[in-house]
Amino acid sequence: MSTPQPPMPQAAPHWQAAPGPAYAGYTSPIPNVRTNLTHAVVSEWTKIRSVRSTLWTLGVFVLLVVGIGLLTGVVVSSSSSDLSGTNPLELGFFGLLLGSMCVMTLGVMTTASEYGTGLIRTTMTACPTRGRVLAAKGLVFFLVSFVVTLVSSTLVAFAHVAMLSGADEPAGADWLKATVGVSLYVALLGLLSLAVGSIIRHSAGAITIMIGLLLAPLVIALFMFSESLQDVQQFLLEYSIPNQLSIFYANSLSTSGPSGWDPLWIVLGVTAVVYAGAFTLLQRRDV
Repeated sequence: MSTPQPPMPQAAPHWQAAPGPAYAGYTSPIPNVRTNLTHAVVSEWTKIRSVRSTLWTLGVFVLLVVGIGLLTGVVVSSSSSDLSGTNPLELGFFGLLLGSMCVMTLGVMTTASEYGTGLIRTTMTACPTRGRVLAAKGLVFFLVSFVVTLVSSTLVAFAHVAMLSGADEPAGADWLKATVGVSLYVALLGLLSLAVGSIIRHSAGAITIMIGLLLAPLVIALFMFSESLQDVQQFLLEYSIPNQLSIFYANSLSTSGPSGWDPLWIVLGVTAVVYAGAFTLLQRRDV
């Protein structure tokens, strides 16, 4: 009986291109565009205008600034018959001080909320240049907060001038500081909050730090009764945010310290230093 032979191995088939034109390859319908800062700005603008927190926070800000401003004007105009020597623009301080907390909160949430939800990973994947992302966030937020503050403070200023007809007519410099000056200052406070949110990466923690920075120095200074702490008390009063903001209304809480446009340069310098720190940490830490 013969032994069956194993099957002979088959030769691998030889593939030959079909006759006709060569395969041209696949072309994606999505254009390949080199991204730049403009694309990052458009992306951040889309995010900041599409979330509800922006509308709610800025809505409360406008309500506080305009509502408290008009209420203050009504109270002053109805309770005082002689308004000579009164600058009607000063009354906008109270609403703007409370409203600044809304801008600071929104600044923190612009960056810190993305770390809480994990969206920052998607953002950094779409734009690996981290510095560009932080710059785009800061630019969009600064412009939004500046425009909203400028519109609100200007509306309140015109209302106060109309309501307090017996008060002194504000000069051009007073108008500039009470509208453009305070708007730049509040927008920079919000930008500072954005940088702190990028550093802390936790919304509640960063908001607590910024609210403490807003209120703590003034409150601490008010309870310093010891004569040995008078210099510290004076420093806290002069450089507290409420006093810095009141300088734009020519109604400083102290007779010494910063004056004129000094508060704007102070907050600009502090914001630049903190923003540089946020940029450095963003480059070194993992997302």
